[in-house]
Amino acid sequence: MFNLKETVHRRGFLGSIAAGAATLGLASLPTVTNLLANPPGSKETEFEAALKKMKGRKHKQVFDSPMPNEGMPIIWSWAFLMSNNGTGTEDKDLGVVTVFRHDSIPFAMEDKLWEKYKFGEAFKINDKLSKAPATRNVVAHIKEGDLPLPEMALEVVQKRGVVFGVCDLALTVYSKMIAEQMKMDPVEVKKDWVGGLLPGIVILPSGVWAVNRAQEHGFTYCYAG
Repeated sequence: MFNLKETVHRRGFLGSIAAGAATLGLASLPTVTNLLANPPGSKETEFEAALKKMKGRKHKQVFDSPMPNEGMPIIWSWAFLMSNNGTGTEDKDLGVVTVFRHDSIPFAMEDKLWEKYKFGEAFKINDKLSKAPATRNVVAHIKEGDLPLPEMALEVVQKRGVVFGVCDLALTVYSKMIAEQMKMDPVEVKKDWVGGLLPGIVILPSGVWAVNRAQEHGFTYCYAG
């Protein structure tokens, strides 16, 4: 059985980063950035490029998702599109980004990783159909009953222009913690997670960084749970 929640609550998320740096033989906390996809000094990120492409759109919003919240971050992305359509604004004039960080990062990953690493159990995400910890991504390629409407599925709103990003800092910390519990190599587990991201998911240096950059580009903020 996974005790990921107990581990995080005991040492705290930042404490987990520090512990991870020490365990991996890093000299100091700042050098944990060596494990991240976008270390300091990188050129413009893919996320920033996506934000620039939405410059000039009439209405723009960033949904900040640190918790799974029963799929609401994806549902609200759909609701933003739908309600704006209903009040006269087409998708092409809307800018929507959803940031998966902290405990919502499994939503960015394929079914095979949910099953292999028991994400439902580790992150306390249940399958509404089986009433058990989910072994598949319950917001992408959904089954009837996963979400209120089929058009709310992640890949559907993604095709309508919603940009989904996942926090690389959370990927690094959580992959290490789960690797420890499964007695696996943290570097290989992180690599597996990155390789198993859903198509089109953008890797973010961190979720809080992405929320900041989106607001700097004129996106209003919405906490999505």
